[in-house]
Amino acid sequence: MQDLEEQRTISIVLADDHSLVRDGIRALLEEEPDLDVIGEVSNGLDALKMVVEKSPDILIIDIRMPELDGIETVEQLNAKGQSGTKCIILSMHDSEEYILKSVKAGANGYLLKDTGKAEFVKAIHMVQEGGKYFSGDISNVLVNNLFSSDSKANEPSSKANKNNPFDLTNKELKVLELVLAGYTNKEISEKLQNSKRTIETHRFNLMKKMEVKNLIDLSKKANKHNLV
Repeated sequence: MQDLEEQRTISIVLADDHSLVRDGIRALLEEEPDLDVIGEVSNGLDALKMVVEKSPDILIIDIRMPELDGIETVEQLNAKGQSGTKCIILSMHDSEEYILKSVKAGANGYLLKDTGKAEFVKAIHMVQEGGKYFSGDISNVLVNNLFSSDSKANEPSSKANKNNPFDLTNKELKVLELVLAGYTNKEISEKLQNSKRTIETHRFNLMKKMEVKNLIDLSKKANKHNLV
C-alpha cells in the first residue's frame, strides 16, 4: 500500500530567486498529500543540475532569475532530452512576448503568481497527466496568436501595425490607453482584472520600450505615433 501511495506522489522542484516566494509555494503545495517538493533552487543553472540529479516529475520555474532565466532553462531541458520532467512557468508577467517564448521553449504550462491555489493544483495535475495548462488571459493570448499567424496579423492590436514601432503588446496598448485617459494603476487593474503589480509591470515595460520617463513625454510620443 505504501509503495502505491509513493507512486501517486508528484515530485516537484521549485526554481525562484526569492526565498520567501519558494517558502510560500512549498507551504501551499505540501498541503496536498500527493504533491512533494523535493528541491529548491534560486537560479536556472542550478535548476538544470537538480533536474538531472533528481528527475522530478515537474519543474515550477520563474522567468526572471540570475545565471539563466526560466525560458532558457526550459529550452535547454528540452534540448537535452529531459522529457521526463515537465515544466510550468510561474511568473508575474503576462506579456505576449514571454508567453509565446515560453510555449516555443517547450513549457507545459504558464501560470501567473496571483493564481489561486485551486487552479495551481489543477494545473499541476493536468500537466502531470500529459496535458497543458494556460490560465485565463494566457490562453487568450495563445488563441489570438494562433488565429493571427496565418494572416500575418501578429501585431498586438489593430492600432499596432505600421504605427507601432515600439512593438507594444495588446495588454500594454490597453494600459497605455487607460493611463493617458487618467486612470490610476488600481483603477486599471480593476478594469482589466489583473493585479495592481501586473499593471505596474506593464506600465514600466511600455515606458521602457517607448523610451520615456514621465507621463507628459508618454502622451506626446503616443499621440505622435497614433497609438491611442
